Amino acid sequence: MLKSLGFQVNGELNMELPHISIAPMMDWTDRHCRYFHRLLSPNARLYTEMVTTGALIHGDAERHLKFNKSEHYVALQLGGSDAQDLTTSAKMGADYGYDEINLNCGCPSERVQKGAFGACLMAEPDLVASCVESMSRAVDVPITVKCRIGIDNCDSYPFLSKFIKTVSNAGCDMFIIHARQAWLKGLSPKENRDIPPLDYKLVAQIKSDFPHLKIILNGGIKTVEQIKDFSSDENGIKYDGLMIGREAYQNPSILLDIEREIFQNKSENSAHDVVHAMIPYIEQQMRDEHVPMKSITRHMICLFGGIKGSRAWRRFLSVETHKDGATPQILLEALKHINP
Repeated sequence: MLKSLGFQVNGELNMELPHISIAPMMDWTDRHCRYFHRLLSPNARLYTEMVTTGALIHGDAERHLKFNKSEHYVALQLGGSDAQDLTTSAKMGADYGYDEINLNCGCPSERVQKGAFGACLMAEPDLVASCVESMSRAVDVPITVKCRIGIDNCDSYPFLSKFIKTVSNAGCDMFIIHARQAWLKGLSPKENRDIPPLDYKLVAQIKSDFPHLKIILNGGIKTVEQIKDFSSDENGIKYDGLMIGREAYQNPSILLDIEREIFQNKSENSAHDVVHAMIPYIEQQMRDEHVPMKSITRHMICLFGGIKGSRAWRRFLSVETHKDGATPQILLEALKHINP
């Protein structure tokens, strides 16, 4: 059993705590992943994977929007470029109880480009501003924007600052900035996460020139030491928050370290405790919603990375959870491979 769920009370975020969030990641941060991450970190802000307006308006909205109340603070990230559709989708998200609606202006995939949204929206700040203004009028929760520092050859400070100024004038006061430009042609989404160089100085300049806005830094943050460095106010620049991406998924135990060292959570919860806490959740999901166990445990495979027995843990989960008749008790068998 988990000894404590940290500092959140009744699902409400303690706004005095540092602003640390886990990035929206396609095919990764579904509701099962977010439940798992919430157990690891009671105080990090969670984001859904990007949900398109078309999926909500014309598809199975319940499947895309449902979440566990323990996930709060949780934000819904939307993909779209039509103000009316985005406004309708934002209302749906707010009605479901999401704490924030985030507009994706940073995804570089071809599928997103064909839909005329994602990173390509950075070239149309007036369109983004009209979408933000419409959504802001329709809902009471914050409307935020996640973007890159630029696209293709448009990676200059004037390009980014014009985008930030135009959209902020429409009512957005929080920007999550991935400190890499996006190459819409010539690089795959995977390559866009690594090849374009990080330019933290450009993001710092935005924070310096727009001190009234909340600027959340994203990109390349992989250690608690980096979080501490970026959270300091050296050189007169202090970001309003940090967003962690792939490291939170590929090394989820970092979230335990963040709880202790960044949020100063005195709980003694361990990765073993989290595994035990996942068992009743998986049982409930399998029984009541017929969710395959493998759809949940796939998010847990990297939990013990770097620890003796982690390879056996990964192999055990990868094989045994796919077998007919498998039950969540398999996790207890898998734990035997890990030193306590």
